[in-house]
Amino acid sequence: MRRNAIPALIGLATMVAVLVHPWDAPLDEGECWAFVRAQGFGHLVAPGRRELPVVVPTQFVVETPDAASAPEVVLHLARPNPVWSALEENPTVLLSVAGDWAYVPSAWKAIGDEDAALGIPTTYYAAVQLVGEAVVIDDDDALLEILRRQLASYEPETAHADPDVHRRRLPGIRGLRLRVREMNGKFKYGGNVDAAHRQAVAERLAERDGPGDRAARAHLLRRLDVEGGG
Repeated sequence: MRRNAIPALIGLATMVAVLVHPWDAPLDEGECWAFVRAQGFGHLVAPGRRELPVVVPTQFVVETPDAASAPEVVLHLARPNPVWSALEENPTVLLSVAGDWAYVPSAWKAIGDEDAALGIPTTYYAAVQLVGEAVVIDDDDALLEILRRQLASYEPETAHADPDVHRRRLPGIRGLRLRVREMNGKFKYGGNVDAAHRQAVAERLAERDGPGDRAARAHLLRRLDVEGGG
């Protein structure tokens, strides 16, 4: 797939800059959304009109209102959260999602008769940044739907009461819907080296099998397969 064949939603000129080499660019918009959905956790950044932004670590879910609509992010936060005053100043926010990272030692970058001592270590990871307008939700029924959506996403096989049983506690939270207008993705999984070197790293990730290694290896092999090197 051509690296520049990416929907207009990704990497618009007004997007907050993040370094993305051509070989780390998303294959398409779907790769970004799949990663965001799978992570389900990120940092909501509300710049407001202040010296420093409000940064809120939070869970979220991605939903598509209908077949003709772009995906949106929904979540809820406590009413005392300082993010609400920042949103009153400026409704534009950034949701930063990063994960599936793994450290790649220098020796792993060498194959065949290459000198392992001369390998250059790196870190594999994926990151997606979403920019859009944050719509605050205070309606009780709409809040309950957000809670139901989150429960269905995080506890699909668990028997739990409908959130309506906690209706009296709804004044303690507010909902938020992020209408995404810009997206920037980065999938740093060795795309700057040939297939043989990436396959070697994949084998070593499987052998080590530490935190993050399986996810990083899956990204590496998936992207390698799309490029025809798997």
